[in-house]
Amino acid sequence: MNWLKNILGRLFAVYGFLLFTVTFLILFIPIWIANFMPDPQKTRYFLSLSRGWMAVYMPMIFCPVRKKGVEYFAPGQTYVVVSNHNSLVDVPVTTPGVPGVNKTLSKKEMGEVPLFGMMYKVGSVMVDRKDEASRRKCYDDMRKVLDMGIHMLLYPEGTRNRTADPLKPFYDGAFALAIEAQLPIMPSLLFHTKKILPPGKLFFALPHRIDYHFLPPVSTTGMTLEDVPMLKEKVFKLMTEYYITHQ
Repeated sequence: MNWLKNILGRLFAVYGFLLFTVTFLILFIPIWIANFMPDPQKTRYFLSLSRGWMAVYMPMIFCPVRKKGVEYFAPGQTYVVVSNHNSLVDVPVTTPGVPGVNKTLSKKEMGEVPLFGMMYKVGSVMVDRKDEASRRKCYDDMRKVLDMGIHMLLYPEGTRNRTADPLKPFYDGAFALAIEAQLPIMPSLLFHTKKILPPGKLFFALPHRIDYHFLPPVSTTGMTLEDVPMLKEKVFKLMTEYYITHQ
């Protein structure tokens, strides 16, 4: 019956894409208005739209999102939130799913996508990974975001995990950022998004429930940049063990 699953998966992908496009066009002008606002008002306004949008869109594509562990977010505390990254579905789940105001880090190319790129420019810190000056500037920009009391949401694996392993090895950036800002790391894990958009399949999708879990925060108080490898390994181990236990 693989042929039937293949046909249904492609039909579902068309449905999901068309519904995403239609709902985006309805919100196009309100999102466009955000470009003219200063932060943090701009990001707060954009997130209120995104949360309402995804609260409607995700159930309509039969991918309801269930969150666990939001009580770990202390009122008034800013975090560097780290998440695993399995699928293109991750961003529309994590960005509205993180409690409070947050930004993520996005490639410059995402901001150049016609129409849709506008969302990345509003809700993200943009970086040209091929440009060293841009990489340095984005680090400074992320520090400014944190100084405004806005969480930074980062994917320390760097790219989507297309392997069979629970997590890919982490890069240093998120952990160095948290240590320099002396802010806690908030580990988080997405479940089942790889089942919705399986790696290696072009324009194929299947509906599935999504679970988004937050783990207890990890303090960086008193740490220096010399502690980055230790902190990175500690968070990697916590997230891997949790993922294996709860997948």
